[in-house]
Amino acid sequence: MRVLALLLAVKAACVLLVSSLTGTGAVNNSGRWWGIVNVASSGNLLTNSKNVQLVLDPSLALLSRRQRKLIRQNPGILHAIAAGLHTAIKECKWQFRNRRWNCPTTHSPNVFGKIVNRGCRETAFVFAITSAGVTHAVARSCSEGAIESCTCDYRRRGPGGPDWHWGGCSDNVEFGRMFGREFVDSSEKGRDLRYLTNLHNNEAGRMTVASEMQQECKCHGMSGSCTVRTCWMRLPSFRVVGDFLKDRFDGASRVVYGNKGSNRASHRADPRHLEPENPAHKLPSARDLVYFEKSPNFCSYNGKTGTHGTSGRTCNSSSPALDGCELLCCGRGYKTRMEQVTERCHCTFHWCCHVSCLNCTSTQTVHQCL
Repeated sequence: MRVLALLLAVKAACVLLVSSLTGTGAVNNSGRWWGIVNVASSGNLLTNSKNVQLVLDPSLALLSRRQRKLIRQNPGILHAIAAGLHTAIKECKWQFRNRRWNCPTTHSPNVFGKIVNRGCRETAFVFAITSAGVTHAVARSCSEGAIESCTCDYRRRGPGGPDWHWGGCSDNVEFGRMFGREFVDSSEKGRDLRYLTNLHNNEAGRMTVASEMQQECKCHGMSGSCTVRTCWMRLPSFRVVGDFLKDRFDGASRVVYGNKGSNRASHRADPRHLEPENPAHKLPSARDLVYFEKSPNFCSYNGKTGTHGTSGRTCNSSSPALDGCELLCCGRGYKTRMEQVTERCHCTFHWCCHVSCLNCTSTQTVHQCL
C-alpha cells in the first residue's frame, strides 16, 4: 500500500508544482495516509538542487531518507511521476469502463479506495498500471530532457542491419525501470504474501513497458529513396500497455506463500517465493499478474470493503457481454429514460487557424441499473 500512497500523493503535487512549491507523501505501516500542503513550515522542507522547496504537511512524517535522496538526485522527476500516475488512472478507468468494478476514484488522498488494501485481481492491476505509468513517464521525460539526471538511451549505436543503423534518441526505459524499482519498491515493507505480490505486480508493470518497446526509423536518401535508415527505440503508447495488463488481469494467477526446499542452503538462495495455489498450474511468469484472495462482490455497495455497487451505472440492453444490463446490473433489472444530448457537429476548418462547429441536439435512450 505504501508504494501506491506515494504515487497518489505525488499526483496531488501536480497542482503545487505550478507555484514551485511541491510535496509528496506516503502511508506508514498503520495505513495512515501522508499528504501535501503548499505552505512551508519548519521541519518539513526538502530542497532540491535548484533550491526549490518541496513542502510536506507539517503534521505528517517525511518520506524515507532514501526516497528524499532520489528526489534530490533527479530534479524534474516529480513532474514525471505525477504525469505517469495521471495517465495510469485514465487508462485504468478506460480498461474497466464496462466492468462491475470500473476503477472508481475519489478526490480524497485514498484515490483508489480500499481496493489497494486487498490482495485481489483488481489490486494487482492497480499496482501494475501505476508502476507502468511511472516507468513510462520517466522514460519519456528522459528523452525529452525534462529530468536533469538522464538523457536519451544511446546504448544502441552503429550498424544494425544491411540498410540501417542505430541512431537518434531512444526512450530511456532502463532508467525508468531502475528509478521505479528504487523509489517505488523501496516503500514496500515486510516479508509476507502481500509484500511479495505487490513487488511482483510492480515489476510486471515495468516489464510490460520495456517489452513493448518498438523500433522506429527515418529514411535517408535522394528524393526519399530510403537508401539508408536511422532507427531508434520508442515507447509504446500507454494504451498498448493497458491492453496487455488487462489481458494479464483476466488470466491472473492466484498464488500462495511458499518456501523452496527445506535445507539451510536452499533457504539462503530463495527463502520466499510465490507458488500457484493449484499445484497443477504453472508458475506465474515475471509479466503475469498475481493475487492471493478472491475479489469482493462489486454488485452492491459495501462500506467495509469499499465497493460502490453498480446501481445507477449505464448499461447496454442489447449486449450479452459484461457491459450488458443483465450482467452489469447483477440481475436486479434496469430502468430506461430518454435524454437530450447536445454535441458539436458540422465542424469546419477556417484558414488560418480555427475550427467552427454547430451544436446538434439529439434524443438518446439511456438504460441504468436499478
